[in-house]
Amino acid sequence: MGDVNAGAGAAARRVDKPWGHELIWAHTDRYVGKILVIETGKRLSYQYHEIKDESIRVLSGRLRLTLENAQGVDEEYELGPGDDAHVPTGRRHRYAAIERCELMEVSTPELDDVIRLSDDFGREGTSAP
Repeated sequence: MGDVNAGAGAAARRVDKPWGHELIWAHTDRYVGKILVIETGKRLSYQYHEIKDESIRVLSGRLRLTLENAQGVDEEYELGPGDDAHVPTGRRHRYAAIERCELMEVSTPELDDVIRLSDDFGREGTSAP
């Protein structure tokens, strides 16, 4: 069937990040689908979203997920292939690669809705890639 692109928005695009890259394969006014590739030992910002709601599924590798629970306490989980998680709007979270990992992320479309609380790459307070 190939790249039919039937209503999924523009063609897939790669966005390089300091921790690896993401491939945005679907982007509509209602949802976004991405593949995140996080290199071993790298981690995304410790962040939250004011509007965006996201779910992830680990496709390969090992991920350490830090996720704020309903009581406001951060919990840590180790996820591997086939494991998934939901990151509700407003919850602090961070993804860290124990080993190079690929994640599928499906979310609402607010890609710039990132409030960075801390960042290994000096991007606190921005939505920069």
